[in-house]
Amino acid sequence: MGWIVGGLLVALFIIEFILHGLYGAIMLRSFVRKLPFNVEAHPQNPDAERIEFPTTNGLTLRGSLRRQVDGPSRGLIIFCPELGGEHWSADWYASSLLKDGFDLLAFDFRNQGESDAAKRYDPLHWLTEFEVEDVLAAIAYSQTRDDLKELPVGLLGISRGGSAALAAATRCPEIQCVATEGAFSTRGLFMHFTLRWAVLYAPEWLMRILPTWHLKWTSAMVRRVAEFQRRCRYTRLQRSLPRLANTPTLLIAGQRDSYVTPEITRQMCEYIGDGPHEMWLVARAKHNMARHVDSDVYDAKLSAFFSQMAVDTVRQEVIRQTDAV
Repeated sequence: MGWIVGGLLVALFIIEFILHGLYGAIMLRSFVRKLPFNVEAHPQNPDAERIEFPTTNGLTLRGSLRRQVDGPSRGLIIFCPELGGEHWSADWYASSLLKDGFDLLAFDFRNQGESDAAKRYDPLHWLTEFEVEDVLAAIAYSQTRDDLKELPVGLLGISRGGSAALAAATRCPEIQCVATEGAFSTRGLFMHFTLRWAVLYAPEWLMRILPTWHLKWTSAMVRRVAEFQRRCRYTRLQRSLPRLANTPTLLIAGQRDSYVTPEITRQMCEYIGDGPHEMWLVARAKHNMARHVDSDVYDAKLSAFFSQMAVDTVRQEVIRQTDAV
């Protein structure tokens, strides 16, 4: 009997090893594949101030700053663009915030737009520590400027930029509000599509009996292999989201988004837990296209959300008058 049990255990171990290797290889090919995002180009704003600041690995990030000129600012919004997007897209997504009295700082992530490119790093749509470090660098830069450092700070991010904004906010308690559109966690998005498309690579009967923990273990292994191959570290956003429980957070989702489905956004809200967060589901909107559906409602929603930030307007008026002198 002992030999039979031992033989069964060995057989199960071999089957387990084969399954992890087989489906791990399939999942890895999917994980490192570039998705065909069609990013809209936006014109340059000649009235914006060009800025640059250092980030990690000796790189310089570049972007633009739009400040209030007719009165005190209500706060600073740092804009984080999507993969393949540029800082000029802030004029499309956040134009209402500038009109409603906020300053707007936008930047390009490393290996994107006008910013420096890191050698041997080819960014994908998955969030890595590189992008989080870039958001933290933008926040740090704002604190070096006398005209910005007294302002309350909020973050606005699109898709991967939104994920980076959420991750940065979990590490910066001074961030008062975070709004995102199409944001996701690497683990959540990867597991969603793994479960959705697994039947294309495995028999349906096998997927019915295969426990979820098995797929999670394999997906974790795939991420670690990808980290080694691509020389980066993927951010474990789901683990840190509960730190935003007391931070006002707005998660915008498109009802017709086939990349980051509404269900993924709902899971993000569940990870944040109870607190001042809201999920806004925009009917008929595809990925990152909520403002195209109804720009008036979109603008009003963002302005109302960031109006929660506290600012000492008297102090800001004194600073503005001092700067003018």
